[in-house]
Amino acid sequence: MNAEFEYTVMQHRAHELRQQAAEHRRAREAARAARPERRHRSIFARMRAA
Repeated sequence: MNAEFEYTVMQHRAHELRQQAAEHRRAREAARAARPERRHRSIFARMRAA
């Protein structure tokens, strides 16, 4: 392969990796937003809420 073609392939692969990273980041943010906010309530907080 010549150097210019290798560089073009490398750029394309880097672009794909950046897109995948952005998708993964969006998926993690969506999953984090879907979690209930009261994950670690103390026993006292649960008794007070009941």
